[in-house]
Amino acid sequence: MKKFFTIVLLGAFCLVNAQAFKGKGDTKLNIGMTIQNGGTGILAIADFGLGENFSIGVLTSYLLGGSNINDVNAEYRFDAKARFNANLGSVMNISPKFDVYPGLNLGLKNFGGHLGARYFFSDGFGVFTEFSVPFAKYDSYAMSKYNNGSTFNIGASFNLD
Repeated sequence: MKKFFTIVLLGAFCLVNAQAFKGKGDTKLNIGMTIQNGGTGILAIADFGLGENFSIGVLTSYLLGGSNINDVNAEYRFDAKARFNANLGSVMNISPKFDVYPGLNLGLKNFGGHLGARYFFSDGFGVFTEFSVPFAKYDSYAMSKYNNGSTFNIGASFNLD
């Protein structure tokens, strides 16, 4: 009976049509954690598919903890960015459950780039990870190191379409 139940579950899992990026009209929500030099926090990312292989979106993050974070006001804890992604999963001819997306972001503190990946276990739920690096910083003030350097993001991804 255990073998039969295992085979049925495995078959059901394989029949799920999970896709990491579907193209125009696709909407994804990523909720997770951001890790950077001097702080850690929470973030939310929304991506909207505009074409077969590209999307635009927004990222917001807020630092909750870190070195000397209690001395930092909310202006430096909060960040928001507009994003452009090139969704390359289908171009690279890899699993439709997996998407790799390099992109550019224009934020309140800097202009930079990111490289991310998403993997969907089912049609509605997956995981993501991203690495982001600034190309140009707007403010060289010492406190602007928060949300103004390289970041590593990880969390859950949800399909909203």
